[in-house]
Amino acid sequence: MPRTRCRGLWTLALCALAGCASSAVPSIEYEILGTFPHDPAAYTQGLLFHEGQLFESTGRYGESSVRRVDVPTGEVEARVAVDSALFGEGLARVGSELVQLTWKAGRALVYDIETFDAVREFTYEGDGWGLCYDGEALWMSDGSSALERRDPRTFTVLETVEVMRGGSPQRRLNELECVDDWVYANVYQTDIIVRIDKVTGEVLGEIDLSSVPLDARRPGDIEAVLNGIAYVPETGVFLVTGKLWPKLLALRLQE
Repeated sequence: MPRTRCRGLWTLALCALAGCASSAVPSIEYEILGTFPHDPAAYTQGLLFHEGQLFESTGRYGESSVRRVDVPTGEVEARVAVDSALFGEGLARVGSELVQLTWKAGRALVYDIETFDAVREFTYEGDGWGLCYDGEALWMSDGSSALERRDPRTFTVLETVEVMRGGSPQRRLNELECVDDWVYANVYQTDIIVRIDKVTGEVLGEIDLSSVPLDARRPGDIEAVLNGIAYVPETGVFLVTGKLWPKLLALRLQE
């Protein structure tokens, strides 16, 4: 059986467990515009694009960091290491600052976006997975089917939105990207990105990346899953990658 078909079946099996398989959700087609180098040692947890530069949060104990990356070359132009006792997770930009979640520590680290100097930190309950900012509030995932809206100044929970897909909870929401009226989310350990209505929490579309070429991935490594969504508002292009992937892909959605 061709590998692409195997990946598709594996994705469907994982989706059944994660609550992401439903014929009621339309597929969002896309065009791959190109690929760029990506550090294959980067355990990507958060990704965002701002003023021509890519910012990335990486995970794993003793390896976590925040980086500024040149997209065309993949070169890491600036990097700050995270305390080895912390496991870096999602990343969002709020004005001139970057906010980085940690997995189990309940600490959100805040950096100056220019210097990467530590500014302050917030505390929270539970796991930290994905994070994005829509211009008014931060949206945070914890691996469940819930998204929390948080005050960007205090990190206080403003609202919890249950994400549903065809009447069932959409579980394992991971890295997030806020775009207009939507939150895009990686579904952990699948090749699926879901588009979520911020008001209703309903999944109204999915992007299936199971057909991404093998040379953009890291075949054979079960940890090297799709994770990382950045939106370029000037062009409407999405940049996506995965944990330990050697490539960053530029996608344009076709709707």
